[in-house]
Amino acid sequence: MTKLATETRFKLHDGHEIPGLGLGTVPPEDKSEIVQQVITAVKAEYRHIDTAWYYGSEPYIGQALKQLFDEKVVTREELFITSKVWPSFWHSPEKSLDTSLKDLGVDYVDLFLQHWPICLHGDENGLPTAPKDKDGNLVYDDDPVDGKKYLEVYHELERIRDGTTKVRSIGVANYSIPKLKELLAVAKHKPVVNQVELHPQLPQKELVKFCTENQIHVTAYSPLGSTGGPVLKLPLIRKLAQSYNVTENEIALAYHILNSRSVIPRSSNLERIKTIIRLPQLTKEELGELDQIGIDHPHRYINDSWGYGIGFKWWEGDTLSKKFD
Repeated sequence: MTKLATETRFKLHDGHEIPGLGLGTVPPEDKSEIVQQVITAVKAEYRHIDTAWYYGSEPYIGQALKQLFDEKVVTREELFITSKVWPSFWHSPEKSLDTSLKDLGVDYVDLFLQHWPICLHGDENGLPTAPKDKDGNLVYDDDPVDGKKYLEVYHELERIRDGTTKVRSIGVANYSIPKLKELLAVAKHKPVVNQVELHPQLPQKELVKFCTENQIHVTAYSPLGSTGGPVLKLPLIRKLAQSYNVTENEIALAYHILNSRSVIPRSSNLERIKTIIRLPQLTKEELGELDQIGIDHPHRYINDSWGYGIGFKWWEGDTLSKKFD
């Protein structure tokens, strides 16, 4: 019997479990398409929905959830919902969370993440999300390289976790090893998850090893690379798909799940959402060959300017992180 990615769960260090396969909800141009994407995914047995205040997709996810709950397709308790606080909302994580909960139509999220370890200059409503000066440079409330206010954001997540019923677990996203080291030195509750760009062209072996050693579960975003799915065009991915009689998407997702990482692909293709749930049993050797692609020729697809100075390798345009090399 074929194993399914939708049946996989991973234990987090705080005792909760995260589904191995989730649905990413960075929206298409027409955000309303998210409604059917979520409904389709949940009916196909996905149980993890990954979202964020910044995406602007949470009101549409809320519409989908209401329909799914009303139709008794699934209960709230059967779902694992992740949301995040954006850097321009760094001063008010609970306000960001409350906005997300209202839009989603739920009382709690299973996982609340700090979206980036930086502090951007947003107003009381977190706007603008990418504040810039007259020269087009991001406006920060703290230095992105040496500042420590980002740690205050995480401490606020800890307070929310301990003092309310609004979140089950807390974690981070886009944290490099240097930032994780700074956080672990002061955290009351170490993050259960670090969500980062990860795929065969960017295996980030050192970061994954560091997270594993510190019991921090890794979730992979952009598992297909970027728009157009460049990872799917890799010769080895295509070869393995033919060998296992599955799609290239399923090979790209199995690469993570078989390495004990959760993965959150997004797709506007409803049929693809329904059919990329098989879990081909790649061998350790094949997983190693996939790693080797990025070890030999690393390539990062997500190079947003708010990632400058965080300390990641291979971040195109980042001249601030040299101190971490």
